[in-house]
Amino acid sequence: MCGIVAGASLRDIVPVMLEGLRRLEYRGYDSCGVAVLKGSKIERARSVARVKDLTEQVVADGMQGTTGIAHTRWATHGGPAVMNAHPHIAGGRIALVHNGIIENYAELKAELIAEGVEMTSQTDTEVLAHLVNRYYEGNLLEAVKKALARVTGAYAIAVFSSLEPGRIVGARQGSPMVVGLGQEENFIASDAMALAGVTDNFIYLEEGDLVDLTASAVHVYARGVNGQYAQIERKSVCIQAYSGAADLGPYRHYMQKEIFEQPRAIGDTLEGVAGISPTLFGADAQEVFSGVRRILMLACGTSYYAALTAKYWLEAIAGIACDVEIASEYRYRVSIADPDALVVTISQSGETADTIAALKHAVSLGMTKTLAVCNVAQSALVRESRLSYITRAGVEIGVASTKAFTTQLAALYLLTLTLAKLRGRLDEAREAQALTSLRHVPAALTSVLALEPQIIAWAERFAFKDDALFLGRGVHYPIALEGALKLKEISYIHAEAYPAGELKHGPLALVDANMPVVTIAPNDELLEKLKSNMQEVRARGGKLYVFADGDSVIDSTEDMHVIRLPENYGDLSPILHVVPLQLLAYHTALARGTDVDKPRNLAKSVTVE
Repeated sequence: MCGIVAGASLRDIVPVMLEGLRRLEYRGYDSCGVAVLKGSKIERARSVARVKDLTEQVVADGMQGTTGIAHTRWATHGGPAVMNAHPHIAGGRIALVHNGIIENYAELKAELIAEGVEMTSQTDTEVLAHLVNRYYEGNLLEAVKKALARVTGAYAIAVFSSLEPGRIVGARQGSPMVVGLGQEENFIASDAMALAGVTDNFIYLEEGDLVDLTASAVHVYARGVNGQYAQIERKSVCIQAYSGAADLGPYRHYMQKEIFEQPRAIGDTLEGVAGISPTLFGADAQEVFSGVRRILMLACGTSYYAALTAKYWLEAIAGIACDVEIASEYRYRVSIADPDALVVTISQSGETADTIAALKHAVSLGMTKTLAVCNVAQSALVRESRLSYITRAGVEIGVASTKAFTTQLAALYLLTLTLAKLRGRLDEAREAQALTSLRHVPAALTSVLALEPQIIAWAERFAFKDDALFLGRGVHYPIALEGALKLKEISYIHAEAYPAGELKHGPLALVDANMPVVTIAPNDELLEKLKSNMQEVRARGGKLYVFADGDSVIDSTEDMHVIRLPENYGDLSPILHVVPLQLLAYHTALARGTDVDKPRNLAKSVTVE
């Protein structure tokens, strides 16, 4: 959610900032803006359209500058309007951009208004800009320190003053921020990808850090328990920021590209896995895993459905009890701590605010055996966790997650096998068989992707529907949940998922000829039960759209349409069955003409509550 790009250089950095904003579009936004220092004046351009439109405006205005800040905003306080777009300017001399939420902004706003400050927006961010301006006495760093001492909430900010050319001050608390180190130029950004092609050398700021940068120097300050700041050395890391990830190639949308990248992504995620061993998850994983009696999984959204899927695996294969919690709920309820539980957090970005907060809450209760399954090695979630498994999905730009989900499933299956082996439930023959199946997943997915033309034909029918029901049983029920989420996210069709056995407990009342019922029908021990549920739908005039295995005895009829996956894939069937659901959602959205990669009201990285 929201994106920041800022920097100080000896060259014009406007093109760098605009390109950075374009690379951050995947995070979701509804307005954007840029401000630069030109001489002793701040020049600003803002738009409630796309970055492309902002770029045209900037070019038309001839905007240039060596010191600047830029932002994409996802509206929280105040709707999508130019007056609410960042950057905000205070006193004609302070320009500021902000990700996050200032929780005590109302009382600060009242205080400032009482002093005669005139507010021009509805945002909490403008309050912070005026607060910095109030404390500014010629030293921007000191003004920011004093302003932040008054603030509660989450933030990542970048700010400059017209009275100190060439200087940018940034800070983070609860929202991610990186420093990009260049040659005679330095930058701040929400995401390393924003600076792809500009630098590969980054400093990841820690909670509470301040950064003071010019074109030639970067100084980082850590906040102590007493609220005072002390200069500190933060190590820089070299990261290839996927400069080619933003290229669509032959695909129409990033979501389509990322769906078709899944065979490669899973292959990369499994690269180097020669056998099942705790060391896959960290040097001291053997010690951590040996005393584990149960699993607690914490996640949000699509990652939560990955956790629900893994629960079936962990309990059936590893024989270990597993609880799955929505992170935003877990942190706000009274829960029973178990120091012998392994706390597994799952996130694509590793910056999901609720998941990070839930992890910290669990640790505060004495649950210190922690493992992060994440796609970003330098993320806050990974840094906060004792163990980690890095999925190698590559950058995922489409808001609706696809390859991040399937690579999470691959990682969680490895965790299942590891715990099963440690508990004496995985012999050599079963281990070899499981590894062979895992290594075959990329090829199997390639065969599933070949079903796209058949799925397009279904999507053309779905495009005229207002509602859809998804059914699954057992380990495929979470896959039905994920399929419904994908359809509602990008096509705006109301969709919900149910365990098929629950049909008679409510949802059957909704079934008629106008509601398509998508059914996941693998050839497993629950297939005959599922067939009975399907007959219940048919008896009420419902239309079934069934994804079956190649060896399932389910025939197409006028009211039951069947697409067969090439093979039955046993434990790993959920990874294969979710892909046609992704394609169905994508092509339905395409047929309805929605913004596939940037669906309304949604953001890719949810970095605030």
